[in-house]
Amino acid sequence: MPVPKFVEIKQYICQRIEAGEWPEYSQVASENQLAQQFSCSRMTARRALTELCEQGVLMRSQGLGTFVAELKSQSSMLAIRNIADEIKERGHGYSVQPICVEPRLAQAKLAVALGVPNDTQLAYSELVHCEDGYPIQLEQRFVNPELVPDYLKQSFESLTPHEYLSRHAPLTQATHTIEAIAADQAIAERLQIALGEPCLQISRRTWSSQGVVSFALLTHPGSRYRLGGQLPLHES
Repeated sequence: MPVPKFVEIKQYICQRIEAGEWPEYSQVASENQLAQQFSCSRMTARRALTELCEQGVLMRSQGLGTFVAELKSQSSMLAIRNIADEIKERGHGYSVQPICVEPRLAQAKLAVALGVPNDTQLAYSELVHCEDGYPIQLEQRFVNPELVPDYLKQSFESLTPHEYLSRHAPLTQATHTIEAIAADQAIAERLQIALGEPCLQISRRTWSSQGVVSFALLTHPGSRYRLGGQLPLHES
């Protein structure tokens, strides 16, 4: 079955972005140019651009055109950042404690999150990221090995999962939710905190142009971490 033209256009744009040919804030081809290039109607080209704008991959500027957007979560204005970079930018020491990298089967919730059948074998990694020696984030990540086949071969001692995925399955979209939880026994042990201590937990899904790449639970001790973001305000 042939790929619809608007999907073909979306894949083309995402591939150019992932290849670094169209960096953040660079202008992409217009509806007319895309329609001519792909031998389709302007309406089809507009649909491709509109859907990518809705997904946060592109952004429109009235009267100027369509541009490559900064990668941001759809559910908030918080940028997707590498925890190691955050810590180093604060002038503190970063270290990591790898717990495991192993295959695990996708149960119902994970299967839905990653868009795979139940009992699909996933790649799973669990690490504790530390700032000046103190655990600041427990990262539990499930990855679709069809999209990132060598994930299980990584130790993540010198490269974080975020960095590895950014290189091998560049992100085009991300969504996340943030909630307050109480540390259970496993979380308390990993983060070296008291049982029941308040934590911030981020549930995050990331996509590449090929589909959903990963589902991660990122848990932070509330006493050592805070989330911040900047909301752009527009005059009416």
